[in-house]
Amino acid sequence: MSQLKNLIGLNPSSPELSQYLYSLAKHVSYPNAVVPEVKSYRDAVYLNYYSLGLSLLFTPQGDYKPKPGLKFSALDTEQLVLDSMDIYNIPNPVSRTQGTSTRIAELAFSSFPQFPLVFDVSGEIKDKDGKLMPRPAQLKAGEKTSGKEFVEHLGEPDRKGGGAGPSSGSIGIWCEWTKDGLMIEFGGDEAKGPQAWERGKDAVWKVITIFSSSGSC
Repeated sequence: MSQLKNLIGLNPSSPELSQYLYSLAKHVSYPNAVVPEVKSYRDAVYLNYYSLGLSLLFTPQGDYKPKPGLKFSALDTEQLVLDSMDIYNIPNPVSRTQGTSTRIAELAFSSFPQFPLVFDVSGEIKDKDGKLMPRPAQLKAGEKTSGKEFVEHLGEPDRKGGGAGPSSGSIGIWCEWTKDGLMIEFGGDEAKGPQAWERGKDAVWKVITIFSSSGSC
């Protein structure tokens, strides 16, 4: 993840970000993979790369307040800074013509095309008895990495939620390791419903969000 984390703070037109997107596009067969769908708001701009399984959130700087509905060419890219990125693990994307709900929009993303994701996770974690143990130097996350594996490598999350309510329509469980700048949402039936946290150890990740943090990752 070091390469991905280094993109935080860049603007949409930076050579480093452009080079990274083109390197990902080599792994997919979709035309115009590096041309994003733009969702602009006064306090945020999203660049969605559906075929790359990547969504980038930029925050406006200073007095810049983008108008809704802008095209990429109309953005003042020098006044935007990459705040966070979502990496998707969606093996079977849904056609965006099948609906307009948030759920359909999310499933329109293909899976991120380059695995494993490598996380630098040195430091210490606590075991179930509260004893400090060294973290492994790295965590390699693939398409099938489960909640149990993330916790084994990262320790108990700083924040977590989701999983409440009936299985139908409930929010999947999520965990956040704040000092690492890492939030993970889990998918599948194991991540939903009243017993989601009991079953969640077997749930596979659906979205990994990388954001700025005070710690190293």
